[in-house]
Amino acid sequence: MGSTTRQPKGTMALAEMREFAGFTAATQRYVRRSLDVGLDREDAMAIWSRDVVEAASIRAQARLYERLSELRAIVPDDSGLDAVDPFMTPLITLSAFDLGQGRLPTFSAYRFLYERLIGAEVRPWLPAAFCAAAALPHLHPELRRKLLQSISEAAATASGWSTRQPLFYPAWVEKVEATALPN
Repeated sequence: MGSTTRQPKGTMALAEMREFAGFTAATQRYVRRSLDVGLDREDAMAIWSRDVVEAASIRAQARLYERLSELRAIVPDDSGLDAVDPFMTPLITLSAFDLGQGRLPTFSAYRFLYERLIGAEVRPWLPAAFCAAAALPHLHPELRRKLLQSISEAAATASGWSTRQPLFYPAWVEKVEATALPN
């Protein structure tokens, strides 16, 4: 089920950077924050929390993301139905949380994040998890409509997926004052 075409890593990393750059600032921020929480890279609370509401959201996200290591270990390697329930139920729950935050407005942004949180092997399962989570009643009907319309027919009906792991993992970058830059 994997792609056999090999492109130079630099070309692929640039394509991933370009895709990330096409997301809104809010989506970029949420992806970086989520990667800090999900990959345990940085103190997400210290970096990303701007107020009590965001702090509560980060705490809830951290509790839900505790299941990521378990999910990484049980990604089904085929479409056998016996592997679906233990994997898809927590994946849909995580997806529903992230989509409910309103910062992943498209399948593309969702896929970008989840490929990095779980790995390339999750790709075949993302369209189903996205559609299931996007259709849940906890989302406003207008958001549900926009999310479900954002997944292309090609993504929803792909016959195969690349097994290439993502190369670009966006991270927080400290702002540098213009006066601090050397001439």
